[in-house]
Amino acid sequence: MSKGHGPRASEKPKNFKESLGKLIKYLGSYKLFIIIALFLAVISSICSIVGPNKIKDLTNEISKGLVVDKINFESIVKATTNDLSEENIRNVSYVLMTTNNPTITTADKAKFFDVISKLKDDQTLIKEIPDNILLLMFKDSKINNVLVTKVDKVEFIKQASSLNQKSSATEIYKILDSMPQSIKTLVKPNMNLNTIKAIALFLLILYVISALFNYIQTIIMTNVSNKFAKELRSKISIKINKLPLKFFDNNQTGDILSRITNDVDTINMSLHNSLGSLVGAITLFIGSIIMMFITNYIMALTAIISSIIGFVFMFIILGKSQKYFNRRQVELGKLNGHIEEIYSNHNVVKAYNGEKDAKEKFDELNYSVYDCNRKSQFLSGMMMPVMGFIGNFSYVCVCVVGALLVMNDLTTFGAIVAFMIYVRLFTSPLSQIAQGFTQLQTTIAASERVFEFVEEKEMKSEKELTKKLEKDKVKGSITFNHVKFGYDENKTIIKDFNCKVSPGEKVAIVGPTGAGKTTMVNLLMKFYEIKDGDITIDNVSTKELTRENIHDLFIMVLQDTWVFNGTIRDNIKYNNINVTDEEIWKSLQTVGLKHFIKSLPGGLDYKLTDQDSISGGQKQLLTIARGMTKNSPFLILDEATSSVDTRTEELVQIAMDKLTKGRTSFIIAHRLSTIKNADIILVMKEGNIVEQGKHEELLKKNGFYAELYNSQFKN
Repeated sequence: MSKGHGPRASEKPKNFKESLGKLIKYLGSYKLFIIIALFLAVISSICSIVGPNKIKDLTNEISKGLVVDKINFESIVKATTNDLSEENIRNVSYVLMTTNNPTITTADKAKFFDVISKLKDDQTLIKEIPDNILLLMFKDSKINNVLVTKVDKVEFIKQASSLNQKSSATEIYKILDSMPQSIKTLVKPNMNLNTIKAIALFLLILYVISALFNYIQTIIMTNVSNKFAKELRSKISIKINKLPLKFFDNNQTGDILSRITNDVDTINMSLHNSLGSLVGAITLFIGSIIMMFITNYIMALTAIISSIIGFVFMFIILGKSQKYFNRRQVELGKLNGHIEEIYSNHNVVKAYNGEKDAKEKFDELNYSVYDCNRKSQFLSGMMMPVMGFIGNFSYVCVCVVGALLVMNDLTTFGAIVAFMIYVRLFTSPLSQIAQGFTQLQTTIAASERVFEFVEEKEMKSEKELTKKLEKDKVKGSITFNHVKFGYDENKTIIKDFNCKVSPGEKVAIVGPTGAGKTTMVNLLMKFYEIKDGDITIDNVSTKELTRENIHDLFIMVLQDTWVFNGTIRDNIKYNNINVTDEEIWKSLQTVGLKHFIKSLPGGLDYKLTDQDSISGGQKQLLTIARGMTKNSPFLILDEATSSVDTRTEELVQIAMDKLTKGRTSFIIAHRLSTIKNADIILVMKEGNIVEQGKHEELLKKNGFYAELYNSQFKN
């Protein structure tokens, strides 16, 4: 069975806009569900976009809890500095010079005045002043409801004076641990756990909503796509039975099957996988750009420019690789053609010693495929590294620029973390969008082919036809009255066909290829509408009878055998469930298949499959047996014995005589020896009856029939 060709990934629809409109129209009953699914996809993406901004707040809040309280530290420094003002130092100096304090020695006073004289040049010398004098300089202070005593200040000034710009974080925290309790209470790292919990809970809810909405939209689109595909297949199935035979004559079977299978599956998969992802990716792309600029426009520009640089490289690679992909398909086609040609005619190649030439040609084509594969796969293999480079390059740029901004207090560490996520949200959707639009294009092309089939012109409706012939009451006369017909309106094949067949007659129709033999049968079965004239059955025009009624009146055995995957019994009883096993065995006995069927495992229950080694002749006999089980007044045999050997043909001929008994029969045969006993032979040429009569009569005329008959025996 030919699989045909559905739309390839690169195939474009003939009219994108019109086909898209048709697809939307056909999806009419599912529009609400699709809108809901797409809305959920947008909300899910928005939640993903909002997430990094809240992560920024969470990071900043945690960062505050990992470092000393800068504000309180500055407040302590300010309070201490105020105590060390020049006015306060003068007051202490005056007290030391005018007042005798037994706790302060002369040496302490001397040390104080010595340090004071050098203090302007080196502030760190303040720790050299004796503690008892420092206590006179400082006073108790209350900072953020925490009492910092003058004793605490003395300890603070001594510890803090040992810090400098080169002090490490470890040294800073070590000194902080040795500070007085009041100082540690004010400046120690302190996380606001309530705020952190609130942000974390918000993020959890946000991402759960995002995942839930994405899950729901996936379920909705899965149901929509599968139901729509089922609906399309049902429409196609109904449509097939309404299409005229002319459509199937003008279209390849493989192409029709491809529309039913490949194209419908393409639409199904695209609706399921691509539509929601495409909308979500577009939302992510646009939303991430907006949020980046809201967070920090400098880093936003950095991320976008750095990504664009990477994508330029990617598009250059795509441009280089595409020609190798196209060339690979061409070369692969040549190689497959050569292989099929050589191996299907291997005996001829052997007989003419063509192995060497065939091998050389194969090697040449094989190397071309190898070369194209190597280049295309190498370049396409660079796509993932390039995508990784784009992301990593953007990360580096954002980190460098972000670090500079943090140093200048123009942004926060949390903003850098958020941007790292936004860069990923910005770069990832681009490939999804490109893939989504490509898939959308393929979907439109597939839907275009399906809709062309669904909208094909149907056979004329027969609802108004009320007449019906009961096959048990039909006498069996058929009349062709000035019948004219042509498959093409501009070309008439049957020009003026006239014939009257009496009940029970065996009519043979002979003539060269293209004379119109099968066409007459097709017109009789109402597979085609006649152009002019009339065909009557028992004086009732076929124009007044439904096709179903006419088909029920005929047994038809065709040249093309058709058996389906199923049991022998099912194949013979096809669409005729009232047939008994006894009748089936009788028909098999008549055509000479009884012994063969009994030798099969299960007999009538033996299941036929594509892998069975049943010959063409045996299949033909099965179709003849199928016809024998149908009790109808008319019989059509269209080259029914073409696939059997001469001996079997004699047996079948005897069966045919029994089958035709009591029935009006039409026999089309190229083997004229099989129609010698026909009641009347119609000799056709170019759509007209040129001779008619019995076998012996036509031979005596020595006309066209005699010429056809004698040509069978010429060497």
